[in-house]
Amino acid sequence: MAVYTEVSDEEVSEFVSAYDIGGVLACKGIAEGVENSNYMLTTESGAFILTLYEKRVDSADLPFFLGLMEHLAAKGIPCPTPVKARDGVALREVCGRLAAIVTFLPGLWPKRISTDHCRDLGEVLARMHKAGADFDIQRTNSLSINDWRPLLEASGRNDTELVKPGLYDALTQELDYLEADWPENLPLGTIHADLFPDNVFFRDGHLSGIIDFYFACTDAMVYDLGICLNAWCFEPDGSFNITKARRMLATYRIERGLSAAELDALPLLARGAAIRFLLTRLYDWINTPANALVVRKDPMEYLDKLRFHQGVKSVADYGLE
Repeated sequence: MAVYTEVSDEEVSEFVSAYDIGGVLACKGIAEGVENSNYMLTTESGAFILTLYEKRVDSADLPFFLGLMEHLAAKGIPCPTPVKARDGVALREVCGRLAAIVTFLPGLWPKRISTDHCRDLGEVLARMHKAGADFDIQRTNSLSINDWRPLLEASGRNDTELVKPGLYDALTQELDYLEADWPENLPLGTIHADLFPDNVFFRDGHLSGIIDFYFACTDAMVYDLGICLNAWCFEPDGSFNITKARRMLATYRIERGLSAAELDALPLLARGAAIRFLLTRLYDWINTPANALVVRKDPMEYLDKLRFHQGVKSVADYGLE
């Protein structure tokens, strides 16, 4: 979430007038994230999120994203539900941008991750994968392995070397390895693909919501677990917490079993997830406009995580036998 496009009070009021949610009481920009312009919208009916989809998001993908949220919410997954206007349409336009309103989920994202957080995440992630099995729209992962090398090239050798000397060649070598060994024929499904702590809310000690489905796609379900290992199981000092990883993976397996092929592939997929987020953060670090109301994320955090995964021999290093 972020703000790239400013919306005036008059424009918000006109936009909201197409819905049966009452008049606008407040509309405030949300700075976190990197993809779209997001506002906390309060009307006479309650709290909502207004999202303006920026140019980085392909408009052809929006029916998938909105349809997926509606599908998962109907299956009992705690996620935002798109709000339809009086004409039955959820996707509209404001300030020259396609836009939508979704329901607001109460709760706070965890600043200090506990093993209980990881337990709840593993369970809900597995439930989400199962709930998405009969979602009838597919979307190719636009940030999968074939998209990583172009990201590095777009960041440029010179700018990448300014971030850290030797980084460009190190990433090139890693991409050579991943491209040669990337696993195929794993069970596919609808994955979130961006399930970081700031996209997961907790309330009264339990997971209360999952948000930000704008990287969701059809891909190997176990890759979602690789992403979560990176996002949830490293401590602030960079060390890997095997207890958190074991709790997450174990509760996932109770809800949805993992095949031997998925378990064998997990270390390489976690390694790939690390370089995926390193490269997108690197690109944004170099290319985000200075005046954008957005919090840039440090790409070097993921270099340390990548190095950890490079030393992993099997899922036993993640706490599973």
